[in-house]
Amino acid sequence: MASVLYQSIEALSRDKGIDPGIVVSAVEDAIALATRKYYKTQENMRAELDKETGEIRAYIYKTVVEAPEQIEDPVNQIALGEARELAPEVEIGGEIRYYKPTDVLGRIAAQMAKQVIFQKVREAERDTVFQEYNHRVGEVLNATVKRLEPQDVIFDLGKAEARMPKREQSRLEQFAVGERVRVVLLRVDRAAKGPQVIVSRAAPELVQNLFQSEVPEIYDGTVMIKAIAREAGERTKIAVTSRDKDVDPVGACVGMKGMRVQSIIRELRGEKIDIIEFSEEVTTFAEKALQPAKVSRVSITDLGEKQLEVIVDDTQLSLAIGKKGQNVRLAAKLLAWKIDIKSEEEKRQEVEQQMQAMSGGPTTPIEQVGELGEAIIQKLVAAGVTTVEALADMTPEQLEEIPGIGEKTLEKISSAVRHYFGQYEEGEERPGPAMPELAEAEHIADAQAEEEIAALEQDLTQTGEERPSEDGSGLITDELAEERLAEVTEEGPALADEGAESLEPGREDTSEVLAEHHPNTEIARAEAVVEGNVDEPKDEAVEGKKVDEGGA
Repeated sequence: MASVLYQSIEALSRDKGIDPGIVVSAVEDAIALATRKYYKTQENMRAELDKETGEIRAYIYKTVVEAPEQIEDPVNQIALGEARELAPEVEIGGEIRYYKPTDVLGRIAAQMAKQVIFQKVREAERDTVFQEYNHRVGEVLNATVKRLEPQDVIFDLGKAEARMPKREQSRLEQFAVGERVRVVLLRVDRAAKGPQVIVSRAAPELVQNLFQSEVPEIYDGTVMIKAIAREAGERTKIAVTSRDKDVDPVGACVGMKGMRVQSIIRELRGEKIDIIEFSEEVTTFAEKALQPAKVSRVSITDLGEKQLEVIVDDTQLSLAIGKKGQNVRLAAKLLAWKIDIKSEEEKRQEVEQQMQAMSGGPTTPIEQVGELGEAIIQKLVAAGVTTVEALADMTPEQLEEIPGIGEKTLEKISSAVRHYFGQYEEGEERPGPAMPELAEAEHIADAQAEEEIAALEQDLTQTGEERPSEDGSGLITDELAEERLAEVTEEGPALADEGAESLEPGREDTSEVLAEHHPNTEIARAEAVVEGNVDEPKDEAVEGKKVDEGGA
């Protein structure tokens, strides 16, 4: 009959789920260690438990060697001759035992033995748990909430405790002690101080198991789950396909009036679920994975690195990206591809930059072409032409559409652009050292032209009520001034057919006098009538043609 001690060991083994032999070995090791400490020896020591009597015997043993010169460790080895004096039947390689009494062990030795026993039992228990659950990683288990800790939740799996850390919990879930839930066995941590079984409620395997439980078509294999991407407590995307062409995979998962998927959503405490039909064509699959956003087009940018470029309408960009990038992030996980999502406007700007880079590298501001003159540059900049390269690419027809650009200005622009790029026609003189003087002369000519235009416009912009003609005043129809202004500005008729009202009553209309002369650019300024100075000739060439007030 087994002793009371051995019966207690068997009861402890059943409670911990470990082999009784492991507990017996732990007890023997503990007694041997306590005995060695008591006798203060470094000799090898063992202990034996007698199952029938419950007696524990401790002894020192030495290994037998053939000759004294072969002894390497005098404490733990003995020569054959000396050993046979104690035990005649001993052989080389055998052991000589020296039993030590254990009844002299005190309270300290017993406490030490207790600690060793508990340590051995814990190690054996952890090994048993590891062997039990290590091959079940990824499996969904039924667990009961045992206790709640500040960050973790401790579950009772029946044979062991399991821990669910904060990062493996859904933010939508709250647990109560004694509640039964389904958890995913994530891993078995052999080195953990507390429960070494780690479970999760955030793993995608939980959603897969719930669909297998709720959808018969998935359970029998008619509908297959191809991929799952999940952010626990927020949203899950699941891609499904059907082996039977007559079975709609998405409809089978949704169920009648959404009953099947709603049951899963309740289990997940309201987590949103997107069910997507799987496609072997990655571009088509990407369009479906980014739902509810509408995708304009999808293209593969790098097949080796698995990179996609997705273009959406400007109004769909925020929807395609999702809150904090959640929608595109889940779609990328579902496809196992990298997704670069852009709006139509962003893509257009990118294409323009690429075309500009291909067309000629750096650009030159149009202000660097000094031959154009400030007035022409202002007109070109107002029309959106800001670089020399853009100006060189424009056709004469395009330039003529710009307000203020006529034939003469067009010729000047063409010559200036050719000179800037170092191109000269046959017989055309290249600029020499006297270029500063030429530039100054051109600047003076431009200033004089602007002064002439201002004077002509002043004459043609006086309007008002028509006055009586008795005093010699009236509306002036200065057609010659209009023609001159159109010629200088190259903008066509500057005003309507009506002239400007005379500034001083009694002044004779000068249009008839001016009309008698042919336009001459050299004496155009001399033919103009200056108010308040009609008695003095402006030029010898027109001295005989001055007009007095009141004269016809």
